[in-house]
Amino acid sequence: MTDLSSLDRYVRTYLADTKSALEEGYLLEGLRKVLPILLKARSEGKTVFFFGNGGSASTSSHMSQDLGKLTIKEGRKRFRSCSLADPLPLILAWANDVSYAEVFAEQMKSQGRAGDVAIGISGSGNSPNVLRALEEARKLGLTTVGFIGMGGGKMKALCDVPIVVPSQNMQHIEDAHHILLHLVTAYLRDEHPAPDG
Repeated sequence: MTDLSSLDRYVRTYLADTKSALEEGYLLEGLRKVLPILLKARSEGKTVFFFGNGGSASTSSHMSQDLGKLTIKEGRKRFRSCSLADPLPLILAWANDVSYAEVFAEQMKSQGRAGDVAIGISGSGNSPNVLRALEEARKLGLTTVGFIGMGGGKMKALCDVPIVVPSQNMQHIEDAHHILLHLVTAYLRDEHPAPDG
């Protein structure tokens, strides 16, 4: 039988650490910059691309569908959103024929246009295929946003707006990414005015 005597302490510690990862002021500062970018993209009919690996690939899919569906209201423009982590046959083709590092960059070359938005998601900030996609996005004239952890890694320098969760723990970073991205889509759904700045 599993010993659950330390469960209460473990849960309290885990939740406290996740809360700590969300309490830094610069997370709010990052969101103040991201929201106007997304509102401008919606207004101009631009596409918002999401991409990441592993758990961040799931976050990419989740947030693309939330942005595309959750924010719909009658009489208001819809967001154009796309998760580059979703087309598995295309990803496998690029990985097999060229390199796994190019699976998002090659899609970006085909689909990205100046004025679009590229949102990379990486706990470490050092995923080669996320970095390559951001490099291509910058070449094409997209605005680049990063949801990152662990100090930002190499990815931080490639993002016009890097939002770095202040944690070295992958679970807390991914928890924070989900909360932050849900906050963004809920805010846009509820049609608050664009924040200043």
